[in-house]
Amino acid sequence: MISLKNIHKYYDIGHNKLHVLKGINLEIEEGEMVAIMGSSGSGKSTLLNILGILDYADEGEYLLDGVKIEKDLSESKAADYRNKFLGFVFQSFNLISFKNAMENVALPLYYQKVKRSQRNSRAMEYLERVGLDDRADHMPNELSGGQKQRVAIARALVTHPKVILADEPTGALDSQTTYDVIKFLQKINNEGKTILIVTHEPEVAKQCKRVVHLKDGIIERDEFINQEVLV
Repeated sequence: MISLKNIHKYYDIGHNKLHVLKGINLEIEEGEMVAIMGSSGSGKSTLLNILGILDYADEGEYLLDGVKIEKDLSESKAADYRNKFLGFVFQSFNLISFKNAMENVALPLYYQKVKRSQRNSRAMEYLERVGLDDRADHMPNELSGGQKQRVAIARALVTHPKVILADEPTGALDSQTTYDVIKFLQKINNEGKTILIVTHEPEVAKQCKRVVHLKDGIIERDEFINQEVLV
């Protein structure tokens, strides 16, 4: 599903270049649930941005479901690929404050030019999946943190993406809500969805099937683990 070969990324800092990713090689198969861990400055956010087609490698090759992601993609083509292949979940939820839960979930379908009636129907279907169909007309400020994140997960799933990219999805949640969110992510992974989670929380990482440890721009360790399935 994801293939990274010899990925390098540099940033210009004044007259110097900061070498952030130093030859990343990573293969992720369809249906895996992978945690990416590393301290601040390890390169995990840069790696996630490249995987999410929000930034591009300076060297190396990125294949997403067999499609080569070129460095010189137009923004419209990059947006098209993001819409087609990827669903995003963020720590800060990134819900639009003046749209209700259903409208937030339906928004990606608007950009896919899906008719309104179909957008709303599918949004309700995914709100029901995350247990929030009774909150469809609630605004984000009327929802708890856990409810906001479940709306965000529904929004990520509504386009039927190949891969879910989650950036610290439990970072703003308490322990019980973290449990609930990870349990749901495990559920959709067990249905076959490929999920990558950037996290600094060991308790979250050990719920995944594999943990990739980054340090100073390289993969220090890549381990498959005995997943602790939540019940």
